[in-house]
Amino acid sequence: MVSVICPIYNEEKYIAQCIESVLAQDYPQTDLEILFVDGMSSDHTREIVAQYAQHYPQIRIVDNPHRTVPYAMNIGIEEAKGEIVVRLDAHAAFPSNYISTLVKQLLSLPNAHNVGAACVTHTQGKTDKAKAIVAVLSNRFGVGNSTFRLGVTEVQKVDTVPFGCWRKQTLKDVGMFDTRLIRNQDIELNKRILKAGGSIYLVPDTYCIYYARETYSKMAKNNYGNGQWNVLTLYYTQDMRSLSVRHFVPLAFVLSLVLPLLGMIICPWIGLVAALSMLCYSMLIDAISWQIARREHISIFAVITAFITLHMSYGVGSLIGILKLPFIKK
Repeated sequence: MVSVICPIYNEEKYIAQCIESVLAQDYPQTDLEILFVDGMSSDHTREIVAQYAQHYPQIRIVDNPHRTVPYAMNIGIEEAKGEIVVRLDAHAAFPSNYISTLVKQLLSLPNAHNVGAACVTHTQGKTDKAKAIVAVLSNRFGVGNSTFRLGVTEVQKVDTVPFGCWRKQTLKDVGMFDTRLIRNQDIELNKRILKAGGSIYLVPDTYCIYYARETYSKMAKNNYGNGQWNVLTLYYTQDMRSLSVRHFVPLAFVLSLVLPLLGMIICPWIGLVAALSMLCYSMLIDAISWQIARREHISIFAVITAFITLHMSYGVGSLIGILKLPFIKK
């Protein structure tokens, strides 16, 4: 028995394709239970899941009155009947061999405590803007050395994976998901697995498709939250190993602009540091965007805008997170 846990909240646009991809899995459906842990959705998400549940007894809706993902996962884990837990996301779709591949690798790889696969970014829309966002979120300059976004050609040990496949007992042994963390709860849990001596693997034999936000404003809002929660994650866990260096590169870039500009109050020449930082960034982003635009046949302006939106919103989010620290209670 494998228990599939999918946290959901107001996902009516994406939930049907997620469910269809789970029902199309080559893993025996009689050995699956599919738990959709709903944060009390206010759209038609719950109705859509309920319609599927009427025809497929392996599908079940579980309430999550706390609404956030870590609570959803912990509720789902407690409800799970399977010895193996696979986490899915409603914003994603999965090829038919996804669950069977992860389960097989979890049971066969040495000291495997979590197994995942590459996360390929798509959008439902195919406008220049949407294509630019996909390209940026799939580029090393956009996401750093995020291996799970870039993919691997052979099994590789990593520090985290998108979603995950664990033995249920592993999750209980490391203390489940930290409910204080609105975001980064999966990364932080994986850090605890590594700290306990476990291994995390990224495998090349399958993948998942993640549907990104399709507008610059939604992209900015999402990454602003990501950046802010990077800082808050360190604050709550009091452990610098909870995240990786790549999570704070956008913050360093924003600080390279903000601090020199503030320093101009004391010495006007310090402003040149900010100008130099922006010049170097502009030259680099123009060169990379030109390559992407030519390869993908999209507007270079759309690519540049997507890069700037991603980096600035992420970095500003981290900066605001730092400024909020004195007012936060643990």
